[in-house]
Amino acid sequence: MQFFSKNIPGYALASTFVALGGILNGFDTGSVGAVTEMPSYMKTFGHLSPTMRGFTVSLIMLCGAIPATVAGHLADRFGRLRIMIAGATLCTIGCVLECAAFHLWLFLIGRALMGIGQGFALTNVGVYICEIAPSRSRGKFVSMPQFGAAIGVCIGYFSCYGSIHIDGDMSWRLPYILQATLSTLWAAGSFFLPESPRWLILHGRRRQAMEQLENLNFEKAEAEKDVLRPIESAASEVGVLEGLHLIFTRQYRLQTCLAVFILSFIQLSGIDGVLYYAPTIFAQAGIPSKTASFLASGVSAILMLAFSIPATLFADKWGRRTSAICGGIVLSGSMLLIGSLYAANAVHSYGAARWVVIVSVFVFAIGYVSTWAVFGKIYASEIQPTKTRAITNSMATGGSFIANWLVAFATPIFLARSAYGAYFLFGAIALLALVVLATCMRETRGQSLEDIQASFAQLSALPSISG
Repeated sequence: MQFFSKNIPGYALASTFVALGGILNGFDTGSVGAVTEMPSYMKTFGHLSPTMRGFTVSLIMLCGAIPATVAGHLADRFGRLRIMIAGATLCTIGCVLECAAFHLWLFLIGRALMGIGQGFALTNVGVYICEIAPSRSRGKFVSMPQFGAAIGVCIGYFSCYGSIHIDGDMSWRLPYILQATLSTLWAAGSFFLPESPRWLILHGRRRQAMEQLENLNFEKAEAEKDVLRPIESAASEVGVLEGLHLIFTRQYRLQTCLAVFILSFIQLSGIDGVLYYAPTIFAQAGIPSKTASFLASGVSAILMLAFSIPATLFADKWGRRTSAICGGIVLSGSMLLIGSLYAANAVHSYGAARWVVIVSVFVFAIGYVSTWAVFGKIYASEIQPTKTRAITNSMATGGSFIANWLVAFATPIFLARSAYGAYFLFGAIALLALVVLATCMRETRGQSLEDIQASFAQLSALPSISG
């Protein structure tokens, strides 16, 4: 039985489809900050203080943290797709509640359910793609959800830019109608995808794994190289606590710590502060009208999308370590420059300084999607052995959700109290991450997952690394 067209490899189509999860995540990121500034939203729910606005926007990450941490354990037991489908279904329910809400508490329940769903689903998207894509193009496909997120941010910004002109509360409800439609498509379509052959082999179902490899259009040589090697039993065959203990043993500690550090510090660099609150940031920099600040946010989204295309296509041409270092330089430099201008009281509604701030925000966003957004999830997934990949990726994604929540919650409070404090903080964090990544990362581009595992096994044997 063939799931897909013979003209396009099945693994390419499956990877592209599950990247809908990235589009949904980006859609919310690009729309919720703008929605909470719409007059019609404030008329429905009242004016939100900076603290309440930060809580409302960030609740999705706060509620996604714990599900993200256990999603890998559940996926090892029940399959990558089953947990992904369950999460996507919760996202649909959450979007419907957000759209239908007439009281803030119901809107918050919807965001909480969407966060739980994203915690379960998005955690396993990268793992699933990593396990169905051949090593020669793994980076390109694992980066597709991030490319999808860039598309989603663009859709989110411009859906709000368009809907703000609609009379009545439909102006803020429309983005959630679109999100509910997208998440329904994601959940329903995932029923027709083949399960990860690696997961099937992990559970002793080799014959089914061979069938799925055929459905995914793997060449025999690629299958032997990338999938059909002997695989250790999964960490989920023990309890959750035992599995968490396992990933911090000497054999796996370095990979675990790197994955958690990378996915957490990518978020702590401030990218979601920029994305969620772009209209506020541009207004603070001197763009006066709400419509103009929404438009500037949309321009930043278009630039991010444009630069995401070559970043995704050439993910396997440019080294992961090179991407990490170049990204760290751009991100830390742009944040520190903005902070310095605000600290010097040089930014006004006139003059060149405001344009330097606006361009620096664009540079930061472009630098992020071109480098850290691409290498982070690829590297965090591919350096893990199959035995611990899902549970480690879950822990790292849980850390990412928490870091994301901190940034989304604190940014409006920072911006209300200090124009420069947030930028100096984000710049310092990006600079610290740059130093750590330049010191600790090993290049993995083009290597099979088993070869990467062997490389880290040799490194883990060194007392100075493993303790």
